[in-house]
Amino acid sequence: MAPVITVDNLTRRFGETVAVNELSLVVEAGEVFGFLGHNGAGKTTTVRLLNGVLLTDSGTIQVLGHSPLTDGPAVRARTGVLTETPSLEERLTARENLAYYAALYDIPSSEVNPRINTVLETFDLSERADEKAGGYSKGMKQRLALARALFHQPELLFLDEPTASLDPVASRQVHEIITHLSQDEGRTVFLCTHNLDEAQRLCDRVAVMEHGRLLALGTPAELGAQLGGRARLEIEVAPGDTPQAADLLRSAGATEVRVEHDTLHVAGIHREAVPGILAALVAAGVAVYRLNPVEPSLEDIYFALHDNAEREGIA
Repeated sequence: MAPVITVDNLTRRFGETVAVNELSLVVEAGEVFGFLGHNGAGKTTTVRLLNGVLLTDSGTIQVLGHSPLTDGPAVRARTGVLTETPSLEERLTARENLAYYAALYDIPSSEVNPRINTVLETFDLSERADEKAGGYSKGMKQRLALARALFHQPELLFLDEPTASLDPVASRQVHEIITHLSQDEGRTVFLCTHNLDEAQRLCDRVAVMEHGRLLALGTPAELGAQLGGRARLEIEVAPGDTPQAADLLRSAGATEVRVEHDTLHVAGIHREAVPGILAALVAAGVAVYRLNPVEPSLEDIYFALHDNAEREGIA
């Protein structure tokens, strides 16, 4: 199956500011693709370029087989976009907002009301469907904006901070919808988020941006491996054995050894050294009840990449 998005050496400037700097990436059909970075990293500009809202300075883009530069309407007819600060027609009700959107996308009249009822129920808006959106809370407006983005059943969905302002129950509901769209319906989700736990939970692959540059691209496991092959460990030992175990781990090169009750939390050990360390602990008479390797979290990876970028003068 052809990639849904292909970007090659994409660059966009605003005056002297390079918002997107020679970006290249591929997004495959059906995946949840995380696009991570701080404010000003180039995420929103990239989404606008991918939807043909902005023109490029250089580079090429293909989205769903079209160039957004020349076929923007064809691209936007097949994509849905939820911006970080979605605009709604606040003098219209939720039902009227969705009906207006249906008209823009030429949805057959026989399908409009059934679809409206379905998405209102999905996003828990049915009871207030006939109230003006201007009276909604920020969280309700966010839910309505997401319902609108999904209303025309797009093949490719761009979500910018989709759970911003949502309570934990509504956030979980959005996560379930994203997973369903990807795994059950085969839709592709391009997720811009600051929420690294959210990205870790949902994304098949992630791209990390810094001041318009792509720092890293891959699965969380692949990016973790790029941190130098060092592992974090949790080692549970017998009561009274923690001092001896901690000394041995430090002598083996651990950069951090933190003790909580009878469990040692260890950082900085090379993965290849783990079997030897376990053997040394046992040989020294330490009773090891549990050794659990802890893979780097996406938060660990993100900040390690950010620190590397600062040292290299990119940040």
